[in-house]
Amino acid sequence: MSLNLAILGGDGIGPEVVGASLDVLKAAAPGCGLEYKTTDFPFSAAHFLETGHVLDDADVETLRGYDAILLGAVGGLPNDPRLAGGVIEKGILLKLRFELDQYINLRPVQLYPGIETPLAGKTSEHIDMVVVRENTEDLYCGVGGFVRKGTAQEVSSQTMVATRFGVERCVRYAFELAKTRERKHLTLVHKTNVLTFAGDTWHRAFKEVAEEYPDVETAYHHVDACCMYLVTQPECYDTVVVPNMFGDIITDLGAAIAGGMGIASSGNLNPSGAAPGMFEPVHGSAPDIAGQNLANPIATIDSLALMLRETGRIKGSDAAIKCGEQIGAAVKKTTPKFEGKRLDRSGFGTDEVARMVIEAL
Repeated sequence: MSLNLAILGGDGIGPEVVGASLDVLKAAAPGCGLEYKTTDFPFSAAHFLETGHVLDDADVETLRGYDAILLGAVGGLPNDPRLAGGVIEKGILLKLRFELDQYINLRPVQLYPGIETPLAGKTSEHIDMVVVRENTEDLYCGVGGFVRKGTAQEVSSQTMVATRFGVERCVRYAFELAKTRERKHLTLVHKTNVLTFAGDTWHRAFKEVAEEYPDVETAYHHVDACCMYLVTQPECYDTVVVPNMFGDIITDLGAAIAGGMGIASSGNLNPSGAAPGMFEPVHGSAPDIAGQNLANPIATIDSLALMLRETGRIKGSDAAIKCGEQIGAAVKKTTPKFEGKRLDRSGFGTDEVARMVIEAL
C-alpha cells in the first residue's frame, strides 16, 4: 500500500525539523519498498495571525482522509493578545486529538547511546520504558468554569473526567502493548488515595482487565511516588499507563531523564484505524533559532520512525513497519556522535544531522 501523509510544519523550527525528517524518509523508503505521498498544510500560529483561521470542522474532515499526520511544532511565537487563552493549542492540537479520537498518547522513554542523562550512573539498561497516556479525557476535557470572575469572590473549577469506556480502552491497549515487550510488566500510575472517584474507576478497570492478561506482571504507583522512582530507580518501569494530566507531567520528566526534549518523540493514536494518528516531537517551536539551521531534528526523525511503525501496524503495511524500524535504528547509530555535547548546542546543523542519519541507514 502507499501511505498518504499530511504534513503540518507549524511554527518556528517546525518546518526545518520536519523537512529534515522527510529527507530521511525519502532516503529510506526505496530500500523498504515503501511508497508514500505527502501534502502540506499551513495550520499554525503564524497562519492564524495572518488569516484569522485556526482549524475548522472541514479541515478536520480533510485530515481524516490521510493515513497519518506529521507535526513539527505550533505556537511559541512572541506574545500577541490574539494568541491568549491557548487558542492554538486548543484549536489545533486538542481539536485534532478529540475530533480524530486519538485516545492514546504514546511516549517512548529510552536512553540512546551517546546521550547523557542527568541521572549519574544510569545507563540504557536502566532507562527503557514506554508510557501510554490516556489522551481524550481527564482535566483536558474543558469541563469547568468561573463564578464571579475578576472579583475578590472569584471561584473557578476544573473537573477530572474518567469514563469507564475511555479508561478501559486505554488500559486494554496498554496491556496489549506490555505483552509484546520483553519484560511484560505494566504499572498503573494515579492518585487513588486522594482522587477516590476517578482513581477508583481507573483502579477497578485495571484490575479487571489484568485478569485477561495473566502473563503480564502488574503494579500500581501513586503519581508522586512515580516521579520519585523515575529519578531514583527508572529501571522499575517497563510499560506505564496513566491518565491524561498525570501523563503530561511524567512523560516530560521521562524525557528529561532520557536526555531532554530534543530526543523525545510522541504519537497520538487512534488504534482502531478509523482516523489517522498524529506524530510530533515533544519540544516547542523555538522561534529564537528558527531559520538558522541550528535546530536538532533527532526528535522529529524519531517521531517519523514511530509514525511509520505504528501506522504500519494499524494499516497492515510491512513496508512501513520495516522503514520505521530502519530509521529508528539509524537514529541510534547516529546519537553516539553527540557524546559530550548538548543536543540543543551540538554544533551540528539541522541538515547535517539529517545527513548523518541517512548515512547510518
